[in-house]
Amino acid sequence: MGFISVSGTGFAAPTAVSAILAPLLWLGLTAAQGPAELEIQVQGLRNMRGAVRLCLTRNPAYFPDCNRDPAAVKRSVNAGQAGSIRLAGMAPGVYALAVIHDENGNGRLDKFMGVPREGFGFSRNPSIRMGPPRFEDVRFELAGGRVRQAVQMKYLL
Repeated sequence: MGFISVSGTGFAAPTAVSAILAPLLWLGLTAAQGPAELEIQVQGLRNMRGAVRLCLTRNPAYFPDCNRDPAAVKRSVNAGQAGSIRLAGMAPGVYALAVIHDENGNGRLDKFMGVPREGFGFSRNPSIRMGPPRFEDVRFELAGGRVRQAVQMKYLL
């Protein structure tokens, strides 16, 4: 009895059953590598003024401000509707998420002497010390299916 290898799987099946197994394995691999959905739960907003701005990047060079990243996913949502935000059709990969509560709606994180005056948060909710966290501290895997990230907003002033 011969064997057939299903490309990319490392799986070898007897040729008698390969006509059945090969398409099923291919479908399973395609589904696992297909588009994903990211659900972002924004928690701890101090008020419902302004907008919540999301910036999602795969490139550490553009974190935490991914506005210049041409491949970044950016969204702005009215703060009153920002409890749960869904991003569908996302490519699988490793991402980092930065969130700001733009209370005055000027499109940026306002600071006073370098200290944020508006709320901010990151995927995986890292401890904040001096300055923003590193990409490695907030990175998460987005695979096929739905992934949830709960972001706890922080306010320093």
